[in-house]
Amino acid sequence: MRRIDIVVIGGGQAGLSVGYYLHLEQREFVILDQSPEVGHSWSSRYDSLTLFTPRRYSALPGLPLPGDPWDYPTKDEIADYLRCYQDRFALPVQVETEVISLAYRKGRYYVTTNKGTWIANQVVVATGPFQSPYVPSFADSLSAAVLQMHTFDYRNPEMLPLADTLVIGGGNSGAQIALELSLSRQVYLSVSHNIQFMPYRFLGKSLFWWYELIGLLRKSPDSWVGRRFQKKKDPLYGYELREAIASGRIKLLGRAVHAQGKQISFADGFSLEVDTILWATGFRMDYPWIHIPELASDHAGIEHERGVTAIPGLYVVGLPWQSCRGSALIGWVHRDAEFISRMIIQYGERYANEDNSYEDLSSYGS
Repeated sequence: MRRIDIVVIGGGQAGLSVGYYLHLEQREFVILDQSPEVGHSWSSRYDSLTLFTPRRYSALPGLPLPGDPWDYPTKDEIADYLRCYQDRFALPVQVETEVISLAYRKGRYYVTTNKGTWIANQVVVATGPFQSPYVPSFADSLSAAVLQMHTFDYRNPEMLPLADTLVIGGGNSGAQIALELSLSRQVYLSVSHNIQFMPYRFLGKSLFWWYELIGLLRKSPDSWVGRRFQKKKDPLYGYELREAIASGRIKLLGRAVHAQGKQISFADGFSLEVDTILWATGFRMDYPWIHIPELASDHAGIEHERGVTAIPGLYVVGLPWQSCRGSALIGWVHRDAEFISRMIIQYGERYANEDNSYEDLSSYGS
């Protein structure tokens, strides 16, 4: 067992941002990540992935993203940037380290991994919102002859048969993939809501420049604006999908609700026989390795107040709407990371003057 002050679980943009601020404060910490290298969560995604935020708003604290600040970076650029970021600030990332369990006993955290156990005073969970690929349960009723793939496994059109394809899910990933597939085959796109299309630019400036001007992405979840936006689906940036639908390359369908054999049924009563389905149905937060029952359940997420949990010295960073609209976006995660680093320092100073060894909180896991 190794003792350390702080363990950060997750080496993506959230974990690296926390590491940046802890590094500035010269704190003792380690960042654990199960990937083979920094940036893997980006480099392993589909080949054509491009961010909808300009480079100016796609960087972490202390290091701008190279290139035209108003152009849009690819996923490989972000992966390279994160590796450069870790190297520039010499952040102590330990890769190929899977966290098997997190428990809290007698004022200490026990972080058990495939490479041993860390005993820490404080822990930051920075694994982000994209953990377990989600596919609706009715997919189990599809015939084995139907090829099914989630966006988590998809890389490029060559992975799918050159035939009619149904994409289920109308978020940004589903839209981008449907567009590239439509260049070589007929695509059907199933969405559960009316799509709101937004331009990349308005009056000659990036839409995100306007968002920053009015403070939209800094709105808290408890604000009037925040409450309204949480009820809405994210918009799609650009009009390429709208044009593809108008031309017939992509046929828009309603919400998929049922499956049997090769037949998919939709909420409006329409049905379609399919041979290939691309699930763009997103991810679910999942923490089976957290053995603190009061903190998390399988898909309920982690209870927190701006990233601070009810368990002393335990925090989260990188969740949607953690403190504002931009909390889960790469260019805005630094706000929560900086706040949590201040909480870590304050708790550390207080903890140094307290004796917590008497605590025996057996209900907090073992």
